[in-house]
Amino acid sequence: MEVKQAVEVAKKYVADLFASEGIADIGLEEIEFDDYERHWKITIGFSRPLDQKTASLFAATSPRTYKRRTYKRIEIRDSDQKVLSVKNRTTSQEQ
Repeated sequence: MEVKQAVEVAKKYVADLFASEGIADIGLEEIEFDDYERHWKITIGFSRPLDQKTASLFAATSPRTYKRRTYKRIEIRDSDQKVLSVKNRTTSQEQ
């Protein structure tokens, strides 16, 4: 599978999985290919109303608009495009 195809699989999977949460602004963040396992590890970011409620607390004290994003790491087997896992991906700002 080519990299663009792997990204498309990851984005569609995230869009379907989180559709009921009203997600928006779905975008590619990171791509990694594990040569040994033959798995794609793709980080997809998106915004959702649930996160914006938390972010609004910071907006009152911040001079710029603060829009929190969620990041998920999707692992896909290269041979058959099967999604193997969806994990939270934290950023250095959240740690």
